[in-house]
Amino acid sequence: MAKTIMIQGTMSGAGKSLITAGLCRVFMQDGHRTAPFKSQNMALNSFITKEGLEMGRAQVMQAEAAGIEPEVAMNPILLKPTNDVGSQVIVNGEVLGNMGAVEYFAYKKKLIPDIKKAFASLEEKYDIIVIEGAGSPAEINLRENDIVNMGLAEITDSPVLLAADIDRGGVFAQLLGTVELLAKEERARVEGFIINKFRGDKSILDPGIKMLEERCGIPVVGTLPYLNVSFDDEDSLSERLTAKDRSDNSCIDIAVIRYPRISNFTDFNVFEYIEGVNVRYVSGVPELGNPDIIFLPGSKNTMADLKWMRECGLEAAVISASGRIPVFGICGGYQMLGSRISDPDHSEQGGEIRGMGLLPQSTVLLKNKTRKQIRGQADFPAGFFGSIKDIDYSGYEIHMGRTTCDNGEEAELITGNGELVCGSYVHGLFDDGSVAEDIVKLLAKKKGIGFEPESFDYAAIKEHNYDLLAEMIRKNLDMEKVYAMLRESAV
Repeated sequence: MAKTIMIQGTMSGAGKSLITAGLCRVFMQDGHRTAPFKSQNMALNSFITKEGLEMGRAQVMQAEAAGIEPEVAMNPILLKPTNDVGSQVIVNGEVLGNMGAVEYFAYKKKLIPDIKKAFASLEEKYDIIVIEGAGSPAEINLRENDIVNMGLAEITDSPVLLAADIDRGGVFAQLLGTVELLAKEERARVEGFIINKFRGDKSILDPGIKMLEERCGIPVVGTLPYLNVSFDDEDSLSERLTAKDRSDNSCIDIAVIRYPRISNFTDFNVFEYIEGVNVRYVSGVPELGNPDIIFLPGSKNTMADLKWMRECGLEAAVISASGRIPVFGICGGYQMLGSRISDPDHSEQGGEIRGMGLLPQSTVLLKNKTRKQIRGQADFPAGFFGSIKDIDYSGYEIHMGRTTCDNGEEAELITGNGELVCGSYVHGLFDDGSVAEDIVKLLAKKKGIGFEPESFDYAAIKEHNYDLLAEMIRKNLDMEKVYAMLRESAV
């Protein structure tokens, strides 16, 4: 049976996902069959497995780090927020329904058998399971029926490493305050602290570490440096969404509209690896500026996000820009570009809304979600993107709508208006082949600059980054103590 170790954090964004991924890579490099596990994930960035099941992208990233195929058992419960007080609940990769926060809090204990079954299926195949918690175990208002932090540690009988983000300040208060709020039996599971995202000389932390260890009786097993390497992000806490504009030093400026329910913004990560390209996320007209292309990403509530764009003026700005620069929509953003979106089954909020009118098509939202992986050759429609032909790609579709052209025909894989506007349902469309490079070349040509981006292998870059992450973990985390925790784990 698999040995286990669990990474919990003092808060959301403490770095649990990357530490989990790093440990998965280290254990894989050391010859252990390793898998990630997170019982419940709240995120709008999701992925479709080869079986057509939906899971959080953080566990996909961790599976990649472990060198294994992602499977839904690694994330049996996925919550995708649809508004400020409710989420779509996905269990074992399939939609259970929409629930308000209070309703789900009362319901979630019924999902414990699903969590146990998913975990047991991983135990049968792997030597080590690295478990990731969610938020903080000190959220005492959520302690009852906890299924993702100490409640899960108890179910799996796992030792816990508690990570804190020093970059946000107050790291010693984070760690001390968290353990002080834990019950005695929960505190006993915490076998080590990790100070994460440190910049500078670690020796200046020594007095604080000594006092912390004396107060808690728990050792600091590592101080991890701030790692300036990009990985697929889990949710709206992603630092890339608030990164400063670097366009002054870039040849090509890409603007991605950041609506309140933005999802799967990982579609645009590949552009960040093209030297000379700036990718920035825009949530207001003043920020939009004069980009070379505008991307409309996916959305978990397409109609509400379109209304938000309309109210804040971004819709008018995008429509105006579409006569001068390319506009490309993916999934929900693709639906917004049409003439109309209707929701007869109340999949989102019901009713009908006028679209931007930039593509000759309309969308009907349906109860059943389309979930499938897809691969083929990309042929972009006539117009600005028309020279991109016969390029192999692989991606996935995940949406609750059917889009048809105004002539009554089903919309093709990639559609356009014959000029500068284009869209597709395919997530990951830009990741393989040379699609991203070709788009950048077209943008440079339109801009009249001699810019020729170097070819690169996106998958190889990600593999290299996982190795860098593992190297950082080995240098700064006491792996002897970590392996000792594994030997003592009861599973």
